[in-house]
Amino acid sequence: MSKTYHFIGIKGSGMSALALMLHRMGHKVQGSDVEKYYFTQRGLEQAGIKILPFSPDNITEDLEIIAGNAFREDNNDELAYVIHQGYTFKRYHEFLGEFMRQFTSMGVAGAHGKTSTTGLLSHVLKNITDTSYLIGDGTGRGSANAKYFVFEADEYERHFMPYHPEYSIITNIDFDHPDYFTSIDDVFDAFNDYAKQVQKGLFVYGEDPYLRKITSDAPIYYYGFDDSNDFVATDITRTTSGSDFKVTHNGEVIGNFHVPAFGRHNILNATAVIANLYVVGIDMALVAEHLKTFSGVKRRFTEKVINGTVIIDDFAHHPTEIIATLDAARQKYPSKEIVAIFQPHTFTRTIALLDEFAEALNQADSVYLAQIYGSAREVDHGDVKVEDLAAKIVKQAKVVTVENVSPLLDHDNAVYVFMGAGDIQLYERSFEELLSNLTKNRQ
Repeated sequence: MSKTYHFIGIKGSGMSALALMLHRMGHKVQGSDVEKYYFTQRGLEQAGIKILPFSPDNITEDLEIIAGNAFREDNNDELAYVIHQGYTFKRYHEFLGEFMRQFTSMGVAGAHGKTSTTGLLSHVLKNITDTSYLIGDGTGRGSANAKYFVFEADEYERHFMPYHPEYSIITNIDFDHPDYFTSIDDVFDAFNDYAKQVQKGLFVYGEDPYLRKITSDAPIYYYGFDDSNDFVATDITRTTSGSDFKVTHNGEVIGNFHVPAFGRHNILNATAVIANLYVVGIDMALVAEHLKTFSGVKRRFTEKVINGTVIIDDFAHHPTEIIATLDAARQKYPSKEIVAIFQPHTFTRTIALLDEFAEALNQADSVYLAQIYGSAREVDHGDVKVEDLAAKIVKQAKVVTVENVSPLLDHDNAVYVFMGAGDIQLYERSFEELLSNLTKNRQ
């Protein structure tokens, strides 16, 4: 284990998780990135992993180099140096495809919900047996003696194609990443190609019409709420403490379960995990026990209370995800006003799904919008502004800035749901500071 793994772009969510996992398996790990703070770096710092500023000076011949997918020769001097020197390197997904062969691997793919489902699957399994895992929120755990490896499989640019897992869940298929995928059929083709690489068992949401068309050489198991599925969530009770339900397989009850999570989508995520572990042969009583203690993953319905005000932080950046997050907020806080603060992520997605975003945000009681967060991948920002989205929202959405979030104070007995994949957390911090200052001024 004398080699040192060097990550170009170590603060990326997948990259930081992989770095942590290799570190905990006893490997030497370091990496480089921009100096701007990103939420994944806390875990790296706590593990004592060195984070360097991007520089060709970081590179030596003896390093095993893993490069983040966002970086290319034309936008990163460090990677350009690697390429010009003729050093070998692997992309994140290429490295992961080889790495997982030493374990019984379980992938989680899908347009939405894959991070939460990966987190739930890894939480349950690690509490039952030694398990390594990679979660898309930047969390990773490595054990040299682990039998199982749970990982998130990302469809963007077909990055999951180097993966050949023994088992995989696919949560849903939806049109997203319009900067890469040309249509919903293009998205389906990508997932179908991935499904064909699964070896022992594929678990798919049976009420998704596209997933009903998926093909694989592995056995396909359907899960969902409808009796036509192989694994059915039934007798559902949703309360302010979570959701209780039974799961049946071929008509027989295989367990009673509780998840301390909110929204119908989290019942489906749990049912997928239960189905996968049932087929693998894991004791359902143990699965039920450890489902109860799942505390969630980073930036997925993450809550905090500032001076009595509930603030929820969520990664939701697609209409389907917004609807699910607002449904979860209503389940937990049925008597409070639901205030959505949303930042559109990428101009291409905003243009492609403008009407769908408006329809989803109408599920909130009040809506505020942040400026569109453009991606470095986007050359053309198109002819769209956040005001175009505001005009389509029935609730008369207001546009706020980081410097002035005071309009958010115009609500009593409210829950504030901050959603987005860009820098929405800057708006959230501004609001938290405003709440804190108000309290200080009252004292």
